[in-house]
Amino acid sequence: MPALTPDTIRTLTETLADLTDYLRGDPDPEEALALVEPLLDEYTGLPVQLADTLRALARAVQDNPATPRTAPVDLLITELRTAAWELADRHTLHYALDDLRDLYGSSPTSEEGCCWCR
Repeated sequence: MPALTPDTIRTLTETLADLTDYLRGDPDPEEALALVEPLLDEYTGLPVQLADTLRALARAVQDNPATPRTAPVDLLITELRTAAWELADRHTLHYALDDLRDLYGSSPTSEEGCCWCR
């Protein structure tokens, strides 16, 4: 895996901004769904990945020996973990993805789909 840098992460966010701009341009809904679908996947989608990233950041801050052991730092770590939990708890996005698949005749492969429907 190549080394991550702030620039590689900026490229990622720029790609997401490009997708948003593209979707504002009135694309075909089936094509739009195909582009957005990976972002909403219940296992690897953006809410899950960002939640995992925030939890990992909280752990990195907490476990670093140079981090002060103070109430404000403890609160910051708690806030990161709370934000992670809120992001991961986006069940409505998963249901919206299922509804879009139904609307446009796309169905998930056997490895995808709703974990509650299996």
